[in-house]
Amino acid sequence: MAPRSSEALAITVGTRGSRLALSQTNGIVTALREHHPDLAVDVKQIKTQGDRDQQTSLTTIGGQGIFVKELEAVLLAGDIDVAVHSLKDVPSEIAPGLVIAAYPQRAEPRDALVTRDGKTLAELPAGARIGTGSRRRAVQIKTLRPDIELVDIRGNVDTRIRKVDEGEYDGAVLAYAGLARLDMADRASQIFEVDALVPAVGQGALAIEARQDDADLLKLLASISDANTKLACETERAFMARLGGGCQLPFGAYAEISDHSLKIRGFISDDDGQRRLQGELEVSVEEAPGVGTILAERLLGEGAAEFMAAAEAS
Repeated sequence: MAPRSSEALAITVGTRGSRLALSQTNGIVTALREHHPDLAVDVKQIKTQGDRDQQTSLTTIGGQGIFVKELEAVLLAGDIDVAVHSLKDVPSEIAPGLVIAAYPQRAEPRDALVTRDGKTLAELPAGARIGTGSRRRAVQIKTLRPDIELVDIRGNVDTRIRKVDEGEYDGAVLAYAGLARLDMADRASQIFEVDALVPAVGQGALAIEARQDDADLLKLLASISDANTKLACETERAFMARLGGGCQLPFGAYAEISDHSLKIRGFISDDDGQRRLQGELEVSVEEAPGVGTILAERLLGEGAAEFMAAAEAS
């Protein structure tokens, strides 16, 4: 690719068109302009299959990568220069020719419960209907409250909260970061600690994706990347990759850095959530590369490999 002119810095950023996706993208655009005042940025909205089909379960229509693949195709075609994703939506293997060029500083990674009247999970009555589109959330919530009914829910953040407020659901579990980015943090009735409800890989973080051969742009994007976020998220993604990347079983991982050490927690369960494995490892930052893989291998040896074999055979 020809070098970009230093006299005419201009890029097109691609994003989904939801209010949350646009909020996230606008934040990235603002950060880029702060670091590069002469940069001209155009934002292009891309409607993905996951946005067009608001009824079918995400697992049915394509799983984790459903919000990413179409943006990647537009990026590879050269119609956009950068794609902004919620990192938790990005599969362990991205399209050849593309790279995650930046990991901006991560927001709150935990999950939150939204209810009509501010009740926590413990305060909800037996049989309460909790909406979630995530099997990871569902099996962990079921562990905390076996008497709760978990119901699939689709739609953007506003739609899900409206369904709770109108009584279709007694509550919904959402990423707290999404609520905060939409100035709706006050709707969180409860924020779950990561030991009780392990987050999705990359939850709360954004992935800035670009073409691998666009060296000038990669250098520009690196200015908004956060080193600790990058290390933590790549550790989590290594955990996911060792489980098979496209693993359809409920799983999650969260890595955090403190006092020059990194701790990663991970979990995986069988298909119906009856058997669950969870573990953690803590190492120095220098030892962090590879620790996500090591934790995944530990859980595979403790029974996760059996879960996965059973899921593939069914």
